[in-house]
Amino acid sequence: MTSAWPLVATVLVLYSGLASSFTPPMGGNGNHATASTTHLGVAAATQYDVVKVDLTDGRDYPIYIGSDFTDAEASALLRKHVHGKRVLLITNDRIAPMYLEKYQALMGGEGLQVDTVVLPDGEENKSFDVMSMILDRALELGLDRRSTFVALGGGVIGDMVGFASAIYQRGVNFIQIPTTVMAMVDSSVGGKTGVNHPLGKNMVGAFHQPQCVFIDTNTLDTLPDRELKSGLSEVVKYGLIRDAPFFAWQEENMDKLVGRDSEAMRYAIKRSCENKSEVVQADEKEAGMRATLNLGHTFGHAIENGSGYGTFLHGEGVAIGTAMAATMSEKMGWIDEGLKQRIYDILESADLPLKLPKDSPMTVETFNKLMSLDKKVADGQLRLILLQGGLGGCKFTGDFDQKAMQETIEQFVAEIGEP
Repeated sequence: MTSAWPLVATVLVLYSGLASSFTPPMGGNGNHATASTTHLGVAAATQYDVVKVDLTDGRDYPIYIGSDFTDAEASALLRKHVHGKRVLLITNDRIAPMYLEKYQALMGGEGLQVDTVVLPDGEENKSFDVMSMILDRALELGLDRRSTFVALGGGVIGDMVGFASAIYQRGVNFIQIPTTVMAMVDSSVGGKTGVNHPLGKNMVGAFHQPQCVFIDTNTLDTLPDRELKSGLSEVVKYGLIRDAPFFAWQEENMDKLVGRDSEAMRYAIKRSCENKSEVVQADEKEAGMRATLNLGHTFGHAIENGSGYGTFLHGEGVAIGTAMAATMSEKMGWIDEGLKQRIYDILESADLPLKLPKDSPMTVETFNKLMSLDKKVADGQLRLILLQGGLGGCKFTGDFDQKAMQETIEQFVAEIGEP
């Protein structure tokens, strides 16, 4: 691909009521759109979905979800969210060989200069020191406040680039281009940014919303199976905490998601983004409702940290954490055994872990210590997201049975080493 961008004669984005070829079980707040592009005399049209995140003070932004975008269509959608003349495109050393040149070309030319930064891959590199490489590069290039940072990659890249953009010159615009299921359905939407600290996951960060999220599901073709399955834990979450019909759909279609069926995956991403958008609109800064999106995360973050960052993928830790939250909820009588079993079954069908591995270093003491440092602790009181009532019901609370929590931790630790 050349670095210069050919002339795009006409770009029209038309919102319509076109029906998707994949029939979903319910409606949502997303729209269908068709990008009609005349490029060097050749007409092209790609249907894609748009989910809008409605925020205050003119900070609304779109999430574009589609596949098979032409270069002209992708360029037009991305470039209209760049307000200055300089772009800093950040990715990692695994994604760079596959997509960096492509997106540098798509965003560059016609008065836009695109510089790049390539960071080391992995959760173990989600640190302030690695994130500072973005700031160093921006300062070396003399980027000003009208510059735009672009995150190209998974959740680690998105979180670090978002945080860097939040603090560089007290805030510059940024765009999310997620390339993993985890980032597409969760971390790229909602403006949570940050880095890990040795004492806790995502403990240093800021709320900073992107200008847009651009999801090309074709990038999932290069995503390893383990990472794809990891992202499905966040898809399951939405069904458990607020969208029972979506959970039922997942039970019927999880084999398609694991098998990379493109239409099923696109629907799952769209519906997840709709759920996330609705929650963020209601509670942007996580005063209450948004915390429910962290189902299983308090246990899961403790597992990620206590096992050593990088040992577990985030979604794997969340899957075990969700199993723990379901077990604890059942012990308290907040859900019945049947719902707990459905949760175990769907996580198993996604080929996600349900227990700690035989070589896990986790102990009861490690769980308690790390959970006490969780971001949801308030005035010294640990608060958890637990399931309550029927499918789709949950509660964010510090008023829970401490004995049930300790019994759950002890049960999962005791199972270490069991087949």
